[in-house]
Amino acid sequence: MSENDHQPVQHRYDFVYLFDVTDGNPNGDPDAGNLPRLDPETGQGLVTDVCLKRKIRNYVGLVHGEQPPFEIYVKEKAVLNRQHERAYLACELKPQQKKLPKKEEDARRVTAWMCHNFFDVRTFGAVMTTEVNCGQVRGPIQFGIARSIDPIVTSEHAVTRCAVTNERDLEKERTIGRKFAVPYGLYRVHGYVNPHLAEQTGFSDTDLDLLKQALREMFESDRSAARGNMRPCKCVAFRHESKLGNARADELFRRVDVRLKKKLRDSGRPPRDLDDYEIRTDDSELPQGIQIEYWV
Repeated sequence: MSENDHQPVQHRYDFVYLFDVTDGNPNGDPDAGNLPRLDPETGQGLVTDVCLKRKIRNYVGLVHGEQPPFEIYVKEKAVLNRQHERAYLACELKPQQKKLPKKEEDARRVTAWMCHNFFDVRTFGAVMTTEVNCGQVRGPIQFGIARSIDPIVTSEHAVTRCAVTNERDLEKERTIGRKFAVPYGLYRVHGYVNPHLAEQTGFSDTDLDLLKQALREMFESDRSAARGNMRPCKCVAFRHESKLGNARADELFRRVDVRLKKKLRDSGRPPRDLDDYEIRTDDSELPQGIQIEYWV
């Protein structure tokens, strides 16, 4: 590994990530009985940025075994104040209730330790202003909310259970439950890599390679009855030569066109597979300083 691999990312990236689900629930809404999230006006399915970041965190934690500098800050049953106390201990400082160290240099050291130790802090940022205050940072990697290309339909399935919870229900033959699934949905989300924020958190090319790996593999370690058939389909990244960018992100995103094949549109049949779509990337007459990379 070269020394440059540990340097902060030097280029801005804007990327389009496509993934699909078959007979599954990619992101249930707890406020709606775990129904798949959707836009009520268009019927398009939605997957939150928080859901995607969770899968990336879980994957990185598995790959590196929760070892520094790839520990995960936001995870199940994590006590955040304890993590902050580790930063003060490592910097040989004593925390004050809800306050950063008085010396600006010490405050930067505490925040920098958190960025160095935790992959998700230097990647996605974090608000660490709890009782043990480690400051806050904006992350260089950001996602929008994923939206399905076409409207989705939620299938509701009744399921039965032969076991019962309480002895008083022993005479019941079956208990009934409900589960929800999307027959098929192709989702699109836009992501961003900001090199200016990477300099602040220390997000490096090595971290970026790990992020690309997660986008390719994160569904493999996230299988469940609801998410058994999810997969990455394509990721088109636009690399800018300039840190400020050589073109607007929205203009670049329009170069990635995803639509139903004409034969399917004419038939009126709903999509049920990735092969029902055409995915085209316009790589002609790219703005100066822009290169296209395919991460998936």
